Amino acid sequence: MSLISFVSAKGSPGVTRTVAGLARVWPRRSLVADLDPIGGDLPYFLRDPDGEPLGDERGLLSLGAAVRGGNRVPVADHVQPTADGLSVLVGVARPSQVQALGASWQHVAGSLAGHDGDVFADCGRIHPGAATLPVLERSDAVVFVLRSDVPSVAHLRERLTALRDPLRIGAIDGIPIGFVVVGDPKEQRAADDIERLLASAGVSATSLGVVAHDPRTLRILHTEDGRAVRRSVLVRSLVDLAGRVEELASTRSAATEAVGR
Repeated sequence: MSLISFVSAKGSPGVTRTVAGLARVWPRRSLVADLDPIGGDLPYFLRDPDGEPLGDERGLLSLGAAVRGGNRVPVADHVQPTADGLSVLVGVARPSQVQALGASWQHVAGSLAGHDGDVFADCGRIHPGAATLPVLERSDAVVFVLRSDVPSVAHLRERLTALRDPLRIGAIDGIPIGFVVVGDPKEQRAADDIERLLASAGVSATSLGVVAHDPRTLRILHTEDGRAVRRSVLVRSLVDLAGRVEELASTRSAATEAVGR
């Protein structure tokens, strides 16, 4: 089972919607963990089985309280189901609530890494010293979500440079780093160009391709009519991404085994 963190280097390029869409097409049981320190978006477009908004009585804050002091508890006890079959760890509603987690982040990361199932952690915007850094450090892969414009690529390069040491980027036992571009699927060449640009700057990240920017289709996907869009460009791009993310995360396990020999 894998813990895979999704982050942005700047702004809101579509991390949450990419994570939710990916979980929807993932071939195995998965959990979406909303860990964005400035407040999550999942409750705004997902509903519980009764059609009501997801509540905050069970989620990241309750998990943080349960693991405070180093206790290891089942993450499943703090997860909520959605109407379309997803399992969600609801995040904070506002940044001030993050303070209540305090030093619990290390234990939250350990609980997520030990979860019986694949975990997609939406960590929002990342920077050195970010509260969610312990989660990234326990991840089997970290995926940056970005647009293909010049400022986005520049910020990605800066973040990768700053995170080189804490994530051991490039080391044999380092965290595998990938990125996905949200935009027109025809931008695959742009994604490949970004990979080469990063390599020339001395930072490595694997291009995972392009996810179609199509919020309308994604909204339909999270309803009972989702099957009607399974052949859409968005869903095809998410299925392709799923395979590449799975492959990226598997390289971490292989490298860890090799170091242990």
